[in-house]
Amino acid sequence: MSKKIRVGIIGAGSWAIAMHIPVLLSRNDVDLVSVCSKQEDALSHLKNNLQIEHVTENHREVIDKSLDAIVVASPPSLHFEHTKAALESGANVLCEKPFTLTAKDAWFLDDIAKKTNRKLLIAFGWNYKDFTIEAKKLMEEHGIGEIQHSMVQMATGIRGLLKTTNAFSSPDSTIMPDHNTWTNPKVSGGGYAQAQLSHAVGALFWLAPDLRIDQVFSLMNFENSQVDLNNSISIKYKNGSTGVVSGACSPDGANYGTSDEWSPRHQLVIRIYGTEGQLILDFERDFFWFYRSDGFEVKKQWSGGGLYQCDGPANTLIDLTLDKDVINRSPAEVGAKTVELLSTAYKSNYSKKLERI
Repeated sequence: MSKKIRVGIIGAGSWAIAMHIPVLLSRNDVDLVSVCSKQEDALSHLKNNLQIEHVTENHREVIDKSLDAIVVASPPSLHFEHTKAALESGANVLCEKPFTLTAKDAWFLDDIAKKTNRKLLIAFGWNYKDFTIEAKKLMEEHGIGEIQHSMVQMATGIRGLLKTTNAFSSPDSTIMPDHNTWTNPKVSGGGYAQAQLSHAVGALFWLAPDLRIDQVFSLMNFENSQVDLNNSISIKYKNGSTGVVSGACSPDGANYGTSDEWSPRHQLVIRIYGTEGQLILDFERDFFWFYRSDGFEVKKQWSGGGLYQCDGPANTLIDLTLDKDVINRSPAEVGAKTVELLSTAYKSNYSKKLERI
């Protein structure tokens, strides 16, 4: 009989129930030992419908199960505490985004993982799509020279989630999101930038690992909400290149290719320009273009290429724990760079000044 990985989940709310738990339960090499949630409806669903034996409101009870791997999907303000405890218990860890609320905490966790030889992944689903994997391969094997400029433009119809309780994580989710997790800046750290741009910036820093921010100027629009709904971020990187990151709450239901209220089809484009070429990924329209000035080119429409999925991180967590030869495509240092950018952007928005890292 093949080895079963003992797994626990801290923060088994709507998203974990809609995404991570189905992935784990679908594998015959996983024993989902323990889950923790503060939501009463989630606890009942986990116990009675999903038949998970150990369900608790106390994350320490999950930690104390001597697990091989732990998924941290608690509110962002608790990610540092829960991920630190999980790593120190000896488990490999998948942490939801945003990784932490401060760059200091993010780099601290990255350091703990490296010193203890633990695997630490961030839930950046696009990094595991074939669409992005091919782009990463081309960037490594051919490159585009020295990066001079990068652009990230993203929009999603989550205004309802950031302003009201009328939003679900997915069409098949039976548990409503905890509204406080998304709309209380002390819990979430912010709005659209934290909930959505973190995904896109995580993909950017995976594709261009040499980028590290130096200066950031940011403007945000809150639309009378407690958290940001629209973002405009200008960046100067340490290598001298410039960058822009734009985020917007599109009208609810304005998802490309569907009339449904909810869709994983995001309006997202990542463009990276170098001295010898360029990379353009249009996740909304499945358009892929890698070009070098020496004539090498890969240009195609990729059906379903940019459709968001987040099964890759959880599957990779298990495969790495089983010592399989797979790549961590969302390592902690990518998460830390993402936190570094977004936390500095929030700082700039409030100070109304150019902020340095």
